This record gives sequence, C-alpha cells and structure tokens, in this order.
Amino acid sequence: MTARPRRLVPGDRVGIVAPAGPVPADTLAQGLAELRAWGLEPVLAPHVLDTHPSGYLAGSDRARAEDLRDAWCDPDLAAVVCARGGYGTQRMADLVDWDAMAAAEPKVFVGYSDVTVLHEAFATRLDVATLHGPMPGTPGFLADAVGREHLRRTLFTPEEAQVLHVPSATALVPGRATGVTMGGCLSLLASDLGTPTGRPSAAGGILFLEDTGEEPYRLDRFLTQLLRSGWLDGVAAIVLGSWEGCGPYPELRRLFLDRLAPLSVPVLDSLPFGHSLPTLTLPLNTPATVDTSTSTLTFPPPLS
Repeated sequence: MTARPRRLVPGDRVGIVAPAGPVPADTLAQGLAELRAWGLEPVLAPHVLDTHPSGYLAGSDRARAEDLRDAWCDPDLAAVVCARGGYGTQRMADLVDWDAMAAAEPKVFVGYSDVTVLHEAFATRLDVATLHGPMPGTPGFLADAVGREHLRRTLFTPEEAQVLHVPSATALVPGRATGVTMGGCLSLLASDLGTPTGRPSAAGGILFLEDTGEEPYRLDRFLTQLLRSGWLDGVAAIVLGSWEGCGPYPELRRLFLDRLAPLSVPVLDSLPFGHSLPTLTLPLNTPATVDTSTSTLTFPPPLS
C-alpha cells in the first residue's frame, strides 16, 4: 500500500538537497527565508552548494546520492525538498541506497523538472507519495506568490488543496477518469525508459506531462518514443502542463492532438504546473480523478 507522509506543522525541520544542477547561494538563501516564514527550519545537506568541475552538476554523483539518502533517513527531518532541477539526477539515481531509504519512515518529498527521475524512483522503489512542486533555489520560486501559497497549503493544510479547479484548463479530449498520478517532465520520462528506477508502464495512471525549451519536433520524438515502446498503453488520462519555450501554442496543440488523441482517453490541457508561473503543486503516486468538463483534479482526503 502506498505510503502517504503526514502533513507538515510549524517547527518541522526540512532537509534541502541538490540532486542535479549547481545551486545559486543567494537565490537559495531567499527561498529558504520563505520556508522559515512558514515556520519551517531548513537544514542544508552537506553538498548543496558544491559545484562539480563540469560546471553543470551540484557536486559529485556520489555526494548528491548520499545527501539524498542521509536526508531521507534522518528521523529528525519531516521533509526533503530539492533546491533546484537542472541536469544530473539520472547520473546519481543508481548510486542511491534505496534499501536504506525503504527502511526509513516516509516523509514529504518535493521537486520537479530533472527531479522527475526521483519521483519515478520513489514510486517504483519506495511506493511513497511525493509532490511535484516548486523549489526554493530557483528564481521562479521567488517570483511566484501563487505557486508558493499553493505549495504551503498542500504541505500544511492539504484539505484546502484536495480539489484543484483551474477554469483556464481546457479539454483537448473530453472525459472523466480515475487513476494513480504520475509523470512530470516529458523528456525525462522518455530518457527513463528501461532504467532500473523507471516505471515499466503508465497503465492505470493519470499522467502529468510538461517540459521546457524543447522544439515541437523533439516533443514529437519523446511522445512517439513513449507510444512505440508501449509505455502509454492503458493510461487512464493525461494532464498537460506548461511548455515554456517550446513553440507557439497552436502548433503544440496540433502535436498533442496528433499524438495523444488516438489513445482515446481524457486529455486536460493547460494546467499550470511545471516550468510556469504560477506552478501548482501536484501529488504524485496517489489516486486522483480528472474531469475535463469541470477542469478539476480531485485527490483523496488528507491524512489526519
């Protein structure tokens, strides 16, 4: 049975890790100030502010993996929050001591973008619910008051975030479906196929998809790869998020209709999550119902 972490309360200590790219110290300091204003006590992992000689990684693969393990296994921490995405999570995913983490009490885990790889691993290796949400070491976190508030409510008062109603979201393919939430960054999901931590299939899932900085032909390639591999067979519904820097929306809409409509499952378009402002927080690896007629996502009642 999937483990669902408890809600956070003021005074909770939360671990901050950097599983992917290097973290700007000044940006992170401002983001952590926001978390402290919520009553949380951020605890930086030892290698959060490291920079690998490559310039695009936050420290060595081994150090990043050990930071994640140690934060997750620390009983004094109520959550683990990723500072930012970037690149590099796949490089460290197989170095994580998943057995040690499976023996630890589940806790809140937050991130998105490159962190998609870890969301998938947490589902397949730990069977724990996680949060696809904004990260404090990014400029977007500081600029996004709406997204920050939605994350805060999801963490502290999840009953206020149980029904996500976004009137601006539209039905690409109409319908209503229930399934287990999964997904994140499209390019990462395609890259994760066949890996030890990747999900073998999206069957029965409410699949969230978003990306940034990818040309339409590359998005076509990623979707086609998921289709050809059979990974999308049996998916219950698809929810499309932001596509910042991916091309004109009419072109993207044509692409999504071409690639996804033949699946004959509900497709809800333009939900603001991922690389967008605002970026809403979405629970992953948890049951949900999507209804395109009301532009809603409904999640299970929170734990007491």
